[in-house]
Amino acid sequence: MENNKAIETHSENPTWNNLHDRILIYEKILEISDDGFLIVDRDGTIIEMNKAYLEFLELKKQNVIGRHVTDVILNSKLGEITKSGREDVNVVHKLASGQSPNKDKYVIVTRAPVSDGNKVIAAVGQIKFTRNALDIAAKLKAMDDEVQYYRKELERFVGSKYSFQSMIGESAPFNEAIRIAKKAAKSDMSVLLTGETGTGKEVFANAIHYDSERKNRPIIRINCAAIPAELMESELFGYAEGSFTGAVKGGKKGKFELANGGTVFLDEIGDMPLTMQAKLLRVLQEKELEKVGSSETIPVDVRIISATNQNLEDMVRNGTFREDLYYRLNVIRVEIPPLRVRMDDIELFVEAFLADLNEKYDTDVSISEDALKVLKQYKWPGNIRELKNVIDRSYSLVDDSIITFSQLPKTILVKNRLPVLMKAGKTLPDLVDDFEKEILISYLEKNSYNCVKTAEELGIHRATLYNKIEKLNIKIRD
Repeated sequence: MENNKAIETHSENPTWNNLHDRILIYEKILEISDDGFLIVDRDGTIIEMNKAYLEFLELKKQNVIGRHVTDVILNSKLGEITKSGREDVNVVHKLASGQSPNKDKYVIVTRAPVSDGNKVIAAVGQIKFTRNALDIAAKLKAMDDEVQYYRKELERFVGSKYSFQSMIGESAPFNEAIRIAKKAAKSDMSVLLTGETGTGKEVFANAIHYDSERKNRPIIRINCAAIPAELMESELFGYAEGSFTGAVKGGKKGKFELANGGTVFLDEIGDMPLTMQAKLLRVLQEKELEKVGSSETIPVDVRIISATNQNLEDMVRNGTFREDLYYRLNVIRVEIPPLRVRMDDIELFVEAFLADLNEKYDTDVSISEDALKVLKQYKWPGNIRELKNVIDRSYSLVDDSIITFSQLPKTILVKNRLPVLMKAGKTLPDLVDDFEKEILISYLEKNSYNCVKTAEELGIHRATLYNKIEKLNIKIRD
């Protein structure tokens, strides 16, 4: 039926029905082809030779048309095809001595008769030149070499960026987490990363993946808290065409299928709805999935790394997390310590963050000892993410290439110093005065004790600043 439709389409096309137009089309095909084409009549007389073949033989068209094929191609078999009616497909043809000015010795030839009913009226030969094939092969090899080069460079870049070696920290709790994570990378078992928000769970997931046998396959991150419950199944497992209104034509692959052979990172797994937990468990047990709207099963081979800042054991007891899924995910557990128990690593993070910013913006910003001391005493409820935010903010406010008290967020200064001041047993007015004195000294130092500039930056009148300096007994340096 489809062939009949094609014939009907051709019959309705005036260009295709016009013999002159069709000849022009075929002539253009022969002209632009890189392969040689030779056509003889039933007596072996050459009636057509295309441009590529003429150039290969260094002949002119007017000197070959009308001659017998063996007068031009000394050992041609094309004349025999009209008599035998056989076809030769991709056979090696040795050129007669001196036949090829290009020193080629062989070509690849396909020969076939042209019949009108039961009567052979001509024969066609298609010639593939070995030199062209070698040139194409050389180009393909060069392209493949380039692809392999960039692939290795990408692997090197990704590997260095997400490797265990690139992770920052020297404290004992951090090193213990690294030790377990490295062991996890050498197996294919499920890994559960636990830790507070901002501790670097995704960094650990990437490091485990890129240190594993799956490093050349994708790692697909799924944030279970960010996907609406009604869309989660189609996001994870995909959907078939027509499965719901608005579905993409041809359907869509889910993240599990996209990660086939690699790793699925289930971030914030504690926020996955119970109904999806059951479906996820089935996929992990059966190693196959069904798209939404389809009954066809698709095998998948993925390694699961999940992460949470919630207490899954409590959730299991409360019935909000499936116990069987919990044990399936919690084969190897890596507990990532919060920043407050690895305070020795804060300076390393600060140096690394500033180095990145200095390289990006071609600057040479550093941090003062006093400001660094404040950062080391703060408890960091937001962990590494909060620390990076503070450094980025402070960097953007710096004036003299040194981050001081005045660039640090006031919330950190208050939370950091208030407990110290309170231990002195002072009254509230005294506490306020002491804290205000520290802030004023910080701003004065930053502005080289320029009171006009300090007052402007604090948003107060210069006379008010002088009164506070006198009241708080602040010594102004020359």
